[in-house]
Amino acid sequence: MYNRSFFQTKLGQAATASILAMVAFVAMSGQMQMAPSFGSAHAATINCDVELA
Repeated sequence: MYNRSFFQTKLGQAATASILAMVAFVAMSGQMQMAPSFGSAHAATINCDVELA
């Protein structure tokens, strides 16, 4: 597929950096815990008192 001389070129080094960035993104995004959305049952309730004149 790719040989060692490809990864010694600037294009090969850019491809390697891109692959490492994608792997790091996937590893970090798998550890993130998302906050519950406002429409879910676990979302905090917001009370607003509105007085109409």
